[in-house]
Amino acid sequence: MGTPRIKESGIVNVSFGENVTVVNPANLYGCSVGDDCFIGPFVEIQKDTTIGRRCRVQSHAFICELVTIGDDCFISHGAMFINDLFAIGGPAKGRKELWRSTRIGSRVSIGTNATVLPVNICDDVVIGAGSVVTKDISEPGIYVGNPARKLRSLPAR
Repeated sequence: MGTPRIKESGIVNVSFGENVTVVNPANLYGCSVGDDCFIGPFVEIQKDTTIGRRCRVQSHAFICELVTIGDDCFISHGAMFINDLFAIGGPAKGRKELWRSTRIGSRVSIGTNATVLPVNICDDVVIGAGSVVTKDISEPGIYVGNPARKLRSLPAR
């Protein structure tokens, strides 16, 4: 019988702003988290990722490399971000040049179990629970479904 390599989750090489709360267990490494953020349990935030100010990332969310999230955002339970589109018919297998980045604007809420592929999402957007965002979103509003489509506009702020 073999012996497994056991790696511990934890917080390594993270730049934190002021007044940040992280609930363990969490796995954060090589990322940046802005002021007044909350990071729930069982969250992974990978390197080269930036979380803006006053954001909440709820439990079981996965934020992969190359994601930038603006200020005042809410990432709900189980939300997933993807950076590898399987451009070669399967995983990039360490070929990071095949990965793509994601940019999330400010005041964006991403619902429970939503999946966000490498896209740009403008400010003031709500992504419904279970939705799959496959294309850029350039107009504020509520987006739902697979693939996510605009359901309606949001009231003026």
